[in-house]
Amino acid sequence: MRAWACVWQWGIVMIQTGIVGYGLAGRLFHAYLVSRTEGLQLTAVASRDPERRVQARRDWSVDTHETLTDLLADDGIRLVILATPHHTHASLAIEAMEAGRHVVVDKVMCMSAAEAEELIAVSRRRGAMLSVFHNRRWDWGYLTVRKAIEDGLLGDPFLVERAVHRFRASRGWRTSRADSGGLLYDWGAHLVDQGLQLLAGRPAAVHCKGHKRVWEGDIEDHVTCTLYFETGAEYRMEISNLSHISKPHWYVLGTRGSLVKTGLDPQEDWMKKGRIEDAVEAPEDRVRVAAERDGAVEETILDPVKGSWVDYYRNIAAVLAEGAELAVQPREMMDLMKVLDAATESLETGRVVSMS
Repeated sequence: MRAWACVWQWGIVMIQTGIVGYGLAGRLFHAYLVSRTEGLQLTAVASRDPERRVQARRDWSVDTHETLTDLLADDGIRLVILATPHHTHASLAIEAMEAGRHVVVDKVMCMSAAEAEELIAVSRRRGAMLSVFHNRRWDWGYLTVRKAIEDGLLGDPFLVERAVHRFRASRGWRTSRADSGGLLYDWGAHLVDQGLQLLAGRPAAVHCKGHKRVWEGDIEDHVTCTLYFETGAEYRMEISNLSHISKPHWYVLGTRGSLVKTGLDPQEDWMKKGRIEDAVEAPEDRVRVAAERDGAVEETILDPVKGSWVDYYRNIAAVLAEGAELAVQPREMMDLMKVLDAATESLETGRVVSMS
């Protein structure tokens, strides 16, 4: 890797950061969270859209560029964040790493395990940090469910059901399977990642089914997908753009108890207000557990384990400044992409696809 020129601010080494793509993900998520992270300084944004470049300059007083190639001409940029359509992730990440930059890729990492393998190989050869933005490892619901399982409240969990329901069409490039990969490569990437983190062992097989009923584009409007783990546990995901009434976001059965949680993580709504640190979870959305205790069944409402999406970028800053351990590692993303490869095959064929 090259020797870096660093910016010092109030005695802190600031890692100059550039974002490629200034749509919803680049603007609302990445730029905002970087601005909340000590040790990172947003100094440049690249977008092909001239209006978005104007907005980025107005929002953050940064340099703007039309392309990643233009942004890479700035030798001060040390970290590149890719918030672009999914099908561009692999080629842009490779370009940035070959230019000696560290890279964060918005989920999903790329479009296949083969692309993931190539990205990891370039990262190792160039000595570049490579990570994928899986902020939902810091969701309050996920952290609370994980703690309930680790504390033994449910016994041995054997069935986990996840649902993300809404009634609306996907928009823009997300309606194209070639550009986005479909629903499993969007919200599905988060749900698969949480499942792989939560359940012991690895998936032995995958079975998925999609429905195309209403909206324009060639991606499914509703998809269900089950991961069958070697331990016998099942992890069922349902992602729908056709639902007027939502299922619980979490439903877990164990040998001693059951768990349910409604509602998505509160941090996004508060982030839109510019006050993510003030996020509050609605009381009715808290995790509810019914479990055996002393021969009787008790119902408990759990206090949320409050994560922070800012912690993802705090970890990135610590990795680059202090050599800390990377929280979201490329090898984990390889496992995730293998699941998505199998899920895609299952959607196309209707068969249960072995992961062995």
